[in-house]
Amino acid sequence: MAKEKDIKKAQVNAHHYDASDISVLEGLEPVRRRPGMYIGTTGPEGLHHLIWEIFDNSRDEAMGGFCDDIEVVLLPNNRVRVADNGRGVPVDIHKKTKVSALETIMTTLHAGGKFGGEGYKVSGGLHGVGASVVNALSIYCRAEVHKDGGKYFQEYSQGKKKALVKKVSSSKLNGTIVTFEPDEEIFKDIKFDWNTVVNHIRQQAYLVKGLKILIIDARGYEGKIDDSNVFYFRELKLELPSTSFYFEGGLISLIKYYNRFQKPIQSHIFSVEKEQDGVGVEIALQYVDDIVDHIVPFANNIYTGEGGTHITGFKTALTRTLNTYCKKNEMMKESEGGFTGDDVLEGLTAVVSVKLREIQFEGQTKAKLGSMEAQSAVSTVFGEA
Repeated sequence: MAKEKDIKKAQVNAHHYDASDISVLEGLEPVRRRPGMYIGTTGPEGLHHLIWEIFDNSRDEAMGGFCDDIEVVLLPNNRVRVADNGRGVPVDIHKKTKVSALETIMTTLHAGGKFGGEGYKVSGGLHGVGASVVNALSIYCRAEVHKDGGKYFQEYSQGKKKALVKKVSSSKLNGTIVTFEPDEEIFKDIKFDWNTVVNHIRQQAYLVKGLKILIIDARGYEGKIDDSNVFYFRELKLELPSTSFYFEGGLISLIKYYNRFQKPIQSHIFSVEKEQDGVGVEIALQYVDDIVDHIVPFANNIYTGEGGTHITGFKTALTRTLNTYCKKNEMMKESEGGFTGDDVLEGLTAVVSVKLREIQFEGQTKAKLGSMEAQSAVSTVFGEA
């Protein structure tokens, strides 16, 4: 009997559930505990996502017309350095957090200038977690800001500040430099792939006309590197592998690049750019002699690899437009039913880009657009072009 009572007591204790069982994660601890929720994976894709998050902040400055020169450097010891000549992250005291706005942005989830204020009209980083997530998942991170005549910096480890934001000197420059080193506790295999970085950033260069982007690979440099007194790493004048991008042609240039080894069926690249109901829509396409399609979607210059509402609107309008054209010009009979969605995609290379002020992605990694207004805007703009 005593044994049975002990068993019943143990069963009751096993099912015991009260306030003491509730965990409250503070600061950036949730990011380190569940990194996949913020970057998708801790494998190679998630590792590179750290670069995209920091780069996207610089790119958003360029989209707003505040920046025209971004530099990305792969440094020895798994470090990455991203510099831009934008406005510089604010360093004054934030009225709510009572600390520097720089520290707030780097150490607080959902803190940023992209939640509907006047900081950015259009941007890709709307969740306010990009810089802080990178910081949380890095064993070392340093933010340097040139703004309002001063040079400021703050260093961090695993999302926690090492000291207060400090003004170290005067400066006539404007801009932000973020250097980070991914944490081996989170990423078991830290190896940045040069081609992955170059290909991703090349797309961004096409999407933002007039933006200069330089990528430098300094990982193999064996000498001492001291970049503390230069804004752009290239000022050190080291002989290193590099790639630079600068395009004025926009999506048409991007289509030409994608089809450089293809045989075009149409010599002219169709393109349209228009704003519809507050949504900026830009589309370029060309058919080539191939059986597969290549549709590349962007929303606020974020590559949405899983598509979303803008691609739904595009495919619907494309199918409807081609069927209407063929029937109107008696290229097919009404009784034939017309092309299917798969028919019109064969051999198609297309880039669909939308820009929205209030944008909704499905998930923090922003792989799929969820804003319904994009679907009707793309369908209308393409259908009327």
